[in-house]
Amino acid sequence: MKVSGIKYQDTRLFSTLLRCTSIIFLITLVSCSSKQQADLIVHNALVYTVDSTFSNAESFAIKDGKFVAVGKNEDILNKYEAKEMIDAEGKAVYPGFIDSHCHFYGYGQGLQELDLVGTKSFEEVIEKVVEYSKTNKSEWIVGRGWDQNDWNVKEYPTRYELEKLFPNTPVFLERVDGHAAIANGTALKKANIGIDTKISGGVIEVDLIKKEEGEKYDWLKFEYGGETKPIQYPLSIPSGILIDNAVDLIKTKIPKPSKESIKTALLAAQKDCFAVGLTTVDDAGLEKIIVDNIDELQKNGELKMRIYAMLTDNKENANYYLKNGTYKTERLNVCSFKFYADGALGSRGACLLHPYSDKPEGQGFLLSKPEHYDSAATLMKDNKFQMNTHCIGDSAARLISLTYLNTLIEKSTASPPPINYRWRVEHAQVLNKEDFKFYSGIIPSVQPTHATSDMYWAKDRLGQERVKYAYAYNDLLKASGVIALGTDFPVENINPMYTFYAAVARKDLKGFPEGGFQMENALSRENTIRGMTIWGAYANFEEKEKGSIEIGKFADFVIMENDIMNCNIDEVPKTKVIFTYLNGEKVYSNK
Repeated sequence: MKVSGIKYQDTRLFSTLLRCTSIIFLITLVSCSSKQQADLIVHNALVYTVDSTFSNAESFAIKDGKFVAVGKNEDILNKYEAKEMIDAEGKAVYPGFIDSHCHFYGYGQGLQELDLVGTKSFEEVIEKVVEYSKTNKSEWIVGRGWDQNDWNVKEYPTRYELEKLFPNTPVFLERVDGHAAIANGTALKKANIGIDTKISGGVIEVDLIKKEEGEKYDWLKFEYGGETKPIQYPLSIPSGILIDNAVDLIKTKIPKPSKESIKTALLAAQKDCFAVGLTTVDDAGLEKIIVDNIDELQKNGELKMRIYAMLTDNKENANYYLKNGTYKTERLNVCSFKFYADGALGSRGACLLHPYSDKPEGQGFLLSKPEHYDSAATLMKDNKFQMNTHCIGDSAARLISLTYLNTLIEKSTASPPPINYRWRVEHAQVLNKEDFKFYSGIIPSVQPTHATSDMYWAKDRLGQERVKYAYAYNDLLKASGVIALGTDFPVENINPMYTFYAAVARKDLKGFPEGGFQMENALSRENTIRGMTIWGAYANFEEKEKGSIEIGKFADFVIMENDIMNCNIDEVPKTKVIFTYLNGEKVYSNK
């Protein structure tokens, strides 16, 4: 008998062989058909899961926006199949990055305004304002980003040049941190700011003009004198510089943005954030109208970014949210209020226990009275809202940490606050050396690039001894057990690679200083990644749904050019994102 060219002496042998072949075929067929269907499989990767053991994996499968399997290539590929397959070619994969303190909407809004970041003098600021005015179609000229600490003359400017150039158009230019601004006379008039205006929790700077100086300014005789009212010299007038609460006097007079403008700002911010691997942002201080617009855009699918919204401390937000409670969707979490204890170190509004080393007559100030924070803390606790408070100076940080402890700890015990509160100190920038002990049970939310931006002048402000306990991220981590990392953008750059570099190397992008700034408070690479992912999620009560690559969590992840856990640390700032995925959907690609 001949079958397919093979002679068989015994037909029974042939039958047996045929049956075996059929069985093998059926087993293979069943094996193939038994693979589970996924939407996406990533394999051949170096996956940093950031789970409890900081384990690595090679592959993972995603279905319905969540991780359904994480493990070795062979195990995942044998068990799952998917229409979309990504061979990562050995690249590093991380959970989607979380910026634990930023101004997402404000950043997007700023993209529509005058950008003054990086200006080296007030003359350069003026040049940019003039150029911007040629195309500006708004009633106001609004900008942000100048920093007198970056100028050769490290002093606040005055409004006099703005008066000559823009006698009828209101001009309002915020400092990079938003805690100081310069406004021209038209803007000051719209806010009814004059020589006698008083402000609590802020400063309206004044300038004493002598006759020989005043006669150089033609606008003075129109504003403060006239033919029938000669100017009385020396003349004390607002210089145009406003600090902290005084800034808000002007901001409330700027026309409100349209719904279309809000949408444009949010979508523009989202685009830039996805490009650097951010999948969750903690927006530190939002009005209800912005939260409502975010919710609407997320529900209709236009805004995909996950947003943890800290509500601004105002009556409208309190009246609505304390009555209606917290609000949570898969992409929006509204469960906290943002309070301000003090201002910024760069503008000397930070509230210090002792006077500034470079200005002994001042030590900053609180933006509200202590009893305001006491009553706010009680309201937050009673209504189950998280309390997050901006604290830059050591006096502000002490007041708020003690307010937290006194509100949360039962008087009969000495234990730290229960973890379910997770109240946060935003920035925790300058602490007294005796106060780190208060952070057991309190979450420090810090921005490593603040250290590398401020290090050039921080010692001048604080002095040699006090600066040792500023930007003390490792000491804070030891005290708290977790630390949430962010950027405070647009105060700093949005790129989380800069955050990683500043936290680990303690250098700026120029590589300064060579040995790093106060390296005793550098964070390890592993703790930095945790601070940018799982600890950020924990600070938001979201660690069960994001922050690590684990089964059941949202499939938010990034694929990077370099393995930042092992590459030369100086390569980190230049490392680019290849892909950003949110909910298993590709939201950014540089391919």
